Amino acid sequence: MKKLNRFAVYAWLVVAYNLFVILWGAYVRASGSGAGCGSHWPLCNGEVLPRAPQVATLIELTHRLTSGVALLLVIGLVVWAFRAFPKKTQVRRGALLSLIFILTEALIGAGLVLFELVADNASIARAMFMSVHLINTFVLLAFLTLTAWWASGGQPVRLRKQGFIIWLFMLAMFGTLVLAVSGAVAALGDTLFPSSSLAEGLKQDFSPTAHLLIQLRLLHPFLAVTVSIIVMLVAGAANFLRPGGWVKRWMLAVSLLIVLQLGAGLLNVVLLAPIWLQLVHLLLADLLWLALVLLAASTLAHSTQEKSVKELSLSPELIT
Repeated sequence: MKKLNRFAVYAWLVVAYNLFVILWGAYVRASGSGAGCGSHWPLCNGEVLPRAPQVATLIELTHRLTSGVALLLVIGLVVWAFRAFPKKTQVRRGALLSLIFILTEALIGAGLVLFELVADNASIARAMFMSVHLINTFVLLAFLTLTAWWASGGQPVRLRKQGFIIWLFMLAMFGTLVLAVSGAVAALGDTLFPSSSLAEGLKQDFSPTAHLLIQLRLLHPFLAVTVSIIVMLVAGAANFLRPGGWVKRWMLAVSLLIVLQLGAGLLNVVLLAPIWLQLVHLLLADLLWLALVLLAASTLAHSTQEKSVKELSLSPELIT
């Protein structure tokens, strides 16, 4: 890949900053600070800057401020992309789609506050809202990362004439999103219904009278193993069909992150999901998603038909 230009450096910094905002948002949930500003939005407890704020208020207010900065950074990304790149380029499209999804991100976050689906709320509506929030977050990260990737010299994605590999990536990405949603629900259950020991936590998981969020928590480990196997097989298939270059690098990154993620998940269960480990687990999930997106982008940069033509042009029969 060629030397990064200033726009590409800025785009990657925007990706990194949004990862920080996502982790801080998870800390807001894990620390029970989601109601730190009451049911007010965009104001905090009815004020622009609350007087004598408590710790929960400071945590929630910090998340809102950092989210606002993230929006400004993405707006800057769009303006710069439209000034630096010609029409109909994927950099422009990626930046514009990033702006759309960060706006929907803000609206969903506002909905969580205004409908009081925060703090100790254990309703199914909160779990559903959080699931939509997480999917939107992953899509936002995908477009931010693709924008940075294309600006760094990554080839445009081509969806036509790709054969069955595109369906494999759709399966892997869908499975990863489902796994992420189940992880968010499991983390919410850990926050709202903490256990004092591993034995107590397992007893809660298998209790027929347990809250639905606890019962759903048991589903996450099985999904983790199943989806991990699927994603690793898809990554291997991508490297087999389009070997070398960035495809191989991202295949290795996906494989490594899956191993680390499974290890962090197991440790999360054993240590009863401390907040710091929940954040590590989430960061690994985000990085795995980004590696999978970039693996797909690298693999789908050229169509199967183009590869066949290239192979024919280099065949010994034609050379002689």
